[in-house]
Amino acid sequence: MEVYEKINFLLQEKNILKRDFVRRLLELEPKLKSTGEIPTEQTVYRYLSGDRELKIELIPYIAEVLEIQEQELFNFDLEYTSSYNYKKSKEIRKIIDLLQYAPTNMIQVIKEQLSKYKSMYDDNIRELDKL
Repeated sequence: MEVYEKINFLLQEKNILKRDFVRRLLELEPKLKSTGEIPTEQTVYRYLSGDRELKIELIPYIAEVLEIQEQELFNFDLEYTSSYNYKKSKEIRKIIDLLQYAPTNMIQVIKEQLSKYKSMYDDNIRELDKL
């Protein structure tokens, strides 16, 4: 997942419209080091669509607007959950965040149970493929 995709995912998760994000970002007046100027609205939209490479100096401003740590933009743990579940449920993110507090034996039980569910899912997919 690219950084612009993560930004768009977070916008969706936080129910922030792109136009509101762009407005808030530009209100912070982030200046590009290469030009010394604030990017235009059109440029920000191009960053969000992946049509233009995101400038690294915008990361702190983007994180501020999204109310996250800068590192979260580079945290791509999304592959550990199905895209359907992750996009449809903020509960998955809450669970992932809370797992660090679980005792090791509980982590093992959760892992085993999820592995069983995955196996059942895989078996069902194989059966469907046979049809």
